[in-house]
Amino acid sequence: MKKIIILGAGAMGSAFAVPCAENKNDVTIVGTHLENELIDNINSNNKIHPALKTQLSTKIKFEKFEKLQSILEHDLDIIVCGVSSIGIEWFVKQISKNYKDKMSILLLTKGLSIMDNELTTLSDKIKNLLKKEVYSEINISAIKGPCLAAGLANKMRTGTVIANKNIKESQFLKEIISTNYYSTEISEDITGVELSGAIKNIYSMLIGASEGLSNHKAPKEIQSKYFLNTAASLINRSISEMVEFVSHYGGRPETVYGLAGLGDLYVSTIGGRNSMMGKYLGDGYLYNEAKEKFMKDITVEGAQLALEIGPKIIQDLNPKHFPLMFSMLQTICENKKLEISW
Repeated sequence: MKKIIILGAGAMGSAFAVPCAENKNDVTIVGTHLENELIDNINSNNKIHPALKTQLSTKIKFEKFEKLQSILEHDLDIIVCGVSSIGIEWFVKQISKNYKDKMSILLLTKGLSIMDNELTTLSDKIKNLLKKEVYSEINISAIKGPCLAAGLANKMRTGTVIANKNIKESQFLKEIISTNYYSTEISEDITGVELSGAIKNIYSMLIGASEGLSNHKAPKEIQSKYFLNTAASLINRSISEMVEFVSHYGGRPETVYGLAGLGDLYVSTIGGRNSMMGKYLGDGYLYNEAKEKFMKDITVEGAQLALEIGPKIIQDLNPKHFPLMFSMLQTICENKKLEISW
C-alpha cells in the first residue's frame, strides 16, 4: 500500500483517486484554497462529487487546504498534481515547503507554458521552479490519454500512458494505479506525451467546428447531417500537424499516434468542452462573444493554451507548415472569425 496525496479536488483529480483507492492505496485528496466549500459539500453528501455526479469510495479522504502542510510533513510515496495549468506555480509553492529529493510527482494537468521566452512542458516548468528552491533530484512523471473524468469515476474501461525519462519509475507507477478497467502504458517520451496531450486541445476545437466549416452555403440542416466528411479531413490534417509540432519541440513523432495524441484527440472531439467551443466558432461566433454568451464559467483548455503559447508559436513556426494551428491561434488570440485555407 502506497500513500498518495492528490492536490486539487476537481473532477479529474477526484476521478483519478478511484483506481488508486481500488488498488488499496491510502489516498487523500486535498482541495485548493478555493475549494473549501466543495470539500464540505462532498464530505456532507455521502462522498458524491457534484462535478462527477458520482458517489466515490468512502476510502478516499477529502481534506481542506488548511490540512495540506501537515499532510505533506508525513512520508508520502506520490504527490499528484490535479490543479489546472494556471495553478502550476501555486502547486509548486505549496509542495516546495516539504518536498524531498526523489519524491515521486505525478502530473495529471495538461498544458504548456512559456518560461524565459521558450516553450516549456509543465513537467519541465515544475522542475525548474523546484530547482530554484534548491532541490536537485526531482522525480516527475506525466499521465496523459483519452480520459473523461466521469467515465473513469464510473469505472469505464480507460487507457492512459505514464511517461518518465526513467522507465523504471513509469513501471513503478503502473503497478500502483492500474486496475482491470484502468489500463496504463509506459513511455520514456515525456516531452512527446505532454506536447501531444496539450495541443490536441487546440485541434479538438478546430474539429468541433467541422459542421460550420463543411459548406457555409448549405442550410444548417444539411450541414448537421453531412459534415463528417469535413471532420475526417480535419482530423487527418490535425494529426499531420501534431506530428510536425511534437517533432519540432523534441518529442517522438510516433507518440502522436498513441493514447496521448490520437486517442485523446478523439475523446476531446466527441465529448469535450474544446469541441463545444469549436462548434460556436464554426457557427461564425467570435471567440470572446462565444465565451461570454455560452461558456462564461466553463474552462476551455484549448483556448487557455492558445492564449498562453500563441504569440511564441507564431514567432517560432512557419505558418505554411501549420495552417490549422495558425488559424486557431488567430481566432482565439486575435478574436478573429475562424477561417480555414483549404
